[in-house]
Amino acid sequence: MKQYIVDAFTDKPFSGNPAAVCVMESWPSEESMMKLAMENNLSETAFIVKEKQGYHLRWFTPGTEVELCGHATLASSFVILNYYEPESNVVRLHTLSGVLTVEREGALYKMDFPTYKLKEIPVTDEMEQAFGVRPLKAVLGLDLVCIFETEKQVREMVPDQAKLLKIEGRLQNATAAGKDADCVSRSFGPKLAVPEDPVCGSAHCQIADYWSGVLGKQKIHAYQASKRGGHLYCEMLDNGRIAISGEAALVAVSEIMAKL
Repeated sequence: MKQYIVDAFTDKPFSGNPAAVCVMESWPSEESMMKLAMENNLSETAFIVKEKQGYHLRWFTPGTEVELCGHATLASSFVILNYYEPESNVVRLHTLSGVLTVEREGALYKMDFPTYKLKEIPVTDEMEQAFGVRPLKAVLGLDLVCIFETEKQVREMVPDQAKLLKIEGRLQNATAAGKDADCVSRSFGPKLAVPEDPVCGSAHCQIADYWSGVLGKQKIHAYQASKRGGHLYCEMLDNGRIAISGEAALVAVSEIMAKL
């Protein structure tokens, strides 16, 4: 079984968000996939099997299987379209979030994702204690999105991971208006055994949706301000979904020798 390490939402290795992509002929047990995800210790390991209806994609963090992951979808599409279906520019992936279509447009891979209904919730002392800074506003979808006053606050915050575990959301995201991009953000996932996700595509199904409404713009250029950093080009679609585009860079190809 081959495993590819791909950095997503970047055009150069050792930046963006790394994902492991495993292309298999048949499914191993969930326990085996979980063990490999823990061994890789990346925010996501993607597993792909080509079935009758097309490619079936599943995502695992070191802690659990998840229903949607943007950067590992981008990485998986990069692998399929460059090494398995190089004559094609479109791939359809069957996932827990339905069928996801990814289209190659030059150096970019454009993903068609769902959005989530966002509801405003009260800002609490627990949020302030978890992030170390009091948010101006908080909205909740699949994840918690807390809006802060300045980009500097988002870039410099050192959240308390134990306290993040106790507040709302699958992920806990911090965002603010950006200077060189429409918005900057950081994504924390202690509930998924991921202290900080370097560049999170699924979080931007909510972050970009929020800033699109605030800024009155259909297209949002988002920058994830982690140490690795990454750019996401987001467009709100007329059907209530979102297109998220980014680049990808291959870091390594390996062969899994352990029996799964």
